[in-house]
Amino acid sequence: MNFDRVRHALRGAFFNFVHQPERALAAYRDSLRADPEHAETLRMLGWLEAKQARWPAAEAWFARAAEVAPDDAPTWFNLGWVRDQGGMGNAALAALSRATELDPNNDRAWYGLGMLHARHERHREAAAALTEAARLQPMNGLAWYALGMAWQHCNEPAKVAEVIEHTLAHEPQTAARLIRDTGRSDFAHRLG
Repeated sequence: MNFDRVRHALRGAFFNFVHQPERALAAYRDSLRADPEHAETLRMLGWLEAKQARWPAAEAWFARAAEVAPDDAPTWFNLGWVRDQGGMGNAALAALSRATELDPNNDRAWYGLGMLHARHERHREAAAALTEAARLQPMNGLAWYALGMAWQHCNEPAKVAEVIEHTLAHEPQTAARLIRDTGRSDFAHRLG
């Protein structure tokens, strides 16, 4: 065990706990100097930068963590998220896709991938990713709503109806919003 890395990481955790992010960052940088290949330290540095919306710095730390731990799906998810927040659309897409390849059960990665496709008006791709997110988290109203809207943009009224049926049973408020936003007045009578 690298005691210097652990000692500095514990200091970083303490400073993070007491809401002193700059001191936490400094302690984690010291921890990284003690063990430059420690992926968890790299991820913590990325997370601390992301908490302050410093997207380029966060992206650099998560990218380095992905180099050190190339098979770690959560690292790729976080890299995709900070790239998306930082306006790096194609790079975010690549990172989120990698996260879903490494862990096909990561509903958040599928959701992020779907939302990214939707923002770039790739609605079929959005629907495919959001279908996975909704399958993995059947009670996630946000995923179902986004899926319904993706199918609406694809001009797939039968698939929109399937999503509305699901949300009527599980998320009536989401169903009401989806009915309104897709113009599906044929379902309005089903609302309480």
